[in-house]
Amino acid sequence: MKIVLAYSGGLDTSVIIPWLKENYGNPEIIAACINVGLTPQETEGIEEKALKQGASKVYCLDVCEELITDYIFPMVKADAVYEDKYLLGTSIARPLIAKKLVEISKKEGADAICHGATGKGNDQIRFELTIKALAPELKIIAAWRDDKWTLSSREDEIAYLQERGIEVPMKKEDSYSRDSNLWHISHEGLDLEDPANEPKFNELLKLGVSPEQAPDTPTYVTIGFEKGIPTSIDGKKVGPVELMEYLNKIGGENGVGITDLVENRVVGMKSRGVYETPGGSILYRAHRDLEYLCLDRQTTAFSEVVRSKYTDLIYRGEWFTPLREAISAFYDVTQQYVTGSAKLKLYKGNIISAGVESEYSLYNAEIASFTTGELYSHKDAEGFINLMGLPLKVRAMMLKDKNKK
Repeated sequence: MKIVLAYSGGLDTSVIIPWLKENYGNPEIIAACINVGLTPQETEGIEEKALKQGASKVYCLDVCEELITDYIFPMVKADAVYEDKYLLGTSIARPLIAKKLVEISKKEGADAICHGATGKGNDQIRFELTIKALAPELKIIAAWRDDKWTLSSREDEIAYLQERGIEVPMKKEDSYSRDSNLWHISHEGLDLEDPANEPKFNELLKLGVSPEQAPDTPTYVTIGFEKGIPTSIDGKKVGPVELMEYLNKIGGENGVGITDLVENRVVGMKSRGVYETPGGSILYRAHRDLEYLCLDRQTTAFSEVVRSKYTDLIYRGEWFTPLREAISAFYDVTQQYVTGSAKLKLYKGNIISAGVESEYSLYNAEIASFTTGELYSHKDAEGFINLMGLPLKVRAMMLKDKNKK
């Protein structure tokens, strides 16, 4: 049997390699590390580590640019935010990771794909829906749901590795469950499991500082967009990876993009997590400011309706579905004239609008100015109000007539 394992080198997947060897008849295990934004420290020695743990072959694929251009930028076009706070950092990366696992499995002639997502979380759904959509013939092994899996906590996993003389990739006292990519990093577990506890930001944060620790002077940044896609910073053209790295840097330094959320998981329970999305928060604000300038009222209103469904599809792992593709096509059309630039001021956790401009701006000073212009007559509003208020007037007349009787 040949199994492709979604491998990060973290605690869960470090345990799963020897566990698969012990419980699935000593299969050939191909560890696949799909790099969606891991730091050099996280990827250093990962191939050697996987081989020591029992893998026969290791793939290390850098897919950061693909993540940004094919997954994150479409999401930015839609301004998709789950439950008004979560910028879908983990959600948006899972379909791409699963897609790469499928490609490796087909290349290697594997029988199954294994992942380390727990039976309580959303990631099991995101991985498995993608695999079913792209390779329904592959067997899926979800270790945490397997009858042979007897480990019930991260402490059990640490003990499991220690008993087998395998290096533990984390310290027990720092065993937050984290997921990171070029878009964000999430933190769950330990003291965060009680929503009454204030997060220990000074110990917790990885991408930046708390607002209290941010500089006393603001940082300004101008982001340029072409058809809804960010292409420049402060007038300089930049590639997608460079853009995200820079925005994460200045956003983190100014304490922006920190979210503490008790959310509704797909499986029905609530969970509490702290998310850092500094660059993403900046991008969303800049893009939205530009949309306010360039989109008409009807398109803006309908986008709000469609956005809710689009966000839900991403959160639930339904990226490779006809409906998601159709909604993405809708946003491709709405973004045709979302071209221009938005200037922002970053200051102690705040993202403040500081000006926006576009050659496709729908703002017309001749119409909007308090000074009467040639393109608008104040008298025109009287007929509009009369027609708009006609249903109210008719109803009031009816009630007045009824009350007389």
